[in-house]
Amino acid sequence: MVRIASLVPLTVLATLASGCATAPRYVAPVSAAPSSFVGAPAVEARGAADTQDMAEWWRSFRDPMLTGLVERALAQNLDLQQASARVSQARAALKGANAALLPSGQIGGQAGETYQSLQTPIGRIGSAFPQFERSTEIYEANLTASWELDVFGGRDAARDAARADWQASAAAAVAARLAVAAQTADTYIVVRSLQARLRIAVAQAETQQRLTDIVGLQFRKGVAAELQLRQAEGALAQVRAAVPALQNELDIAMNALDVLIGTQPGTTRAELSAPSAIPAPPGIATAGGPAELLRRRPDIIAAERTLAASNARIGVAISEYYPKFSLSGLLGSATTAAGGLFSGGATQANGVLGLRWRLFDFGRVDAEIKAARGRNAEALAAYRQTVLRASQDVEDAFSTLVQQEARSAALQQGEASLARAQQASEAAYKGGVVSLIEVLDADRRLLETRDGAVQARAAASRGAVASFRALGGGWNPAA
Repeated sequence: MVRIASLVPLTVLATLASGCATAPRYVAPVSAAPSSFVGAPAVEARGAADTQDMAEWWRSFRDPMLTGLVERALAQNLDLQQASARVSQARAALKGANAALLPSGQIGGQAGETYQSLQTPIGRIGSAFPQFERSTEIYEANLTASWELDVFGGRDAARDAARADWQASAAAAVAARLAVAAQTADTYIVVRSLQARLRIAVAQAETQQRLTDIVGLQFRKGVAAELQLRQAEGALAQVRAAVPALQNELDIAMNALDVLIGTQPGTTRAELSAPSAIPAPPGIATAGGPAELLRRRPDIIAAERTLAASNARIGVAISEYYPKFSLSGLLGSATTAAGGLFSGGATQANGVLGLRWRLFDFGRVDAEIKAARGRNAEALAAYRQTVLRASQDVEDAFSTLVQQEARSAALQQGEASLARAQQASEAAYKGGVVSLIEVLDADRRLLETRDGAVQARAAASRGAVASFRALGGGWNPAA
């Protein structure tokens, strides 16, 4: 038996040697980023940003309903609750990794009584000894402690990996928050655009109905041919068919919005039923360019922390090359009489120095190290891909915002001209100057242009939402 006191120098030596870390030194990757985004000049030319607070970018749309829905989603969304739970799990794993570096101890005790049978082989032995006691009592109380010495840094590397995992999960939770805010705002804009398109389709159906009534009256008087009446009725049916299709899309969008804010589908129907304009896209600051993007985008932060965790796990794998030392000790008391449990004669103690070394398993250790390095290479590629996609998201969003605004302006000008042309063609038809085909063509062009103008306005606003999301707006990196 090794005395506990004789293990103290070894403990001190092991503690000093714990600095022998096996994990490769981690260096955060450096991504070569351009000084500015390609689409930044066009976005900045739209005007100054409506708000300097990127953490609450949705307020810049100046739509109280949109703001309220986004804030409700951030408070009630079930995806965010799941993300928050994952952060708690990662934090608990970090606490466990920290605890693994420290000694563990426990107190145990037992009290028992045994009455020996005379019919078993052990009992037959007792028949030759009249003083054999069939009844035996035992009482025991012990304090035990153990400590695996982290001589080669394997557990320290595991702690570093757990910390990076926790940080990655926290960044992923922020990314989920940004996604929910953007999806809620985007879906709200879709709802408002579908409502506007539905109103246009209904109004066009009413206009088409009046034209059909005129043609029907003329047909009954013998002025118009049946072909003209059937053409008018066919055009009316086409316009009417658009109404249920748009209503179906609107129902789906409203249901999606309800799920985003964590409520049953149909909850917000009443409050969204009142007509409201599509929120206009606000001015947007480019948030410091690509360099600032690396700091603001939580998905980039999460990818970098995942890379750091994979680097630390290489050290965990390498540490399996080396022996593992452990200390364990016991101090307690054991006796067959309850009254003497704490007497000097009942005292017991031991100390053990343990060794575990995978000396003949290096082939498997090599495989584990190679697998860890492979996961690290995968994480590095994933990080670089995340950075590239983040830049792509920004450029795509900027292009959508600028080009859809230009499209909306062009369609609005065309809408005004086509509205006058439609009125002129209807008046000319009543006067017998033009044919019904020209009137129907004017109606069709006006409907398509009005519908396209609404879609372009919505696409521009959705492009603004996508820009805020792509720039990492929706949280405060400093906090």
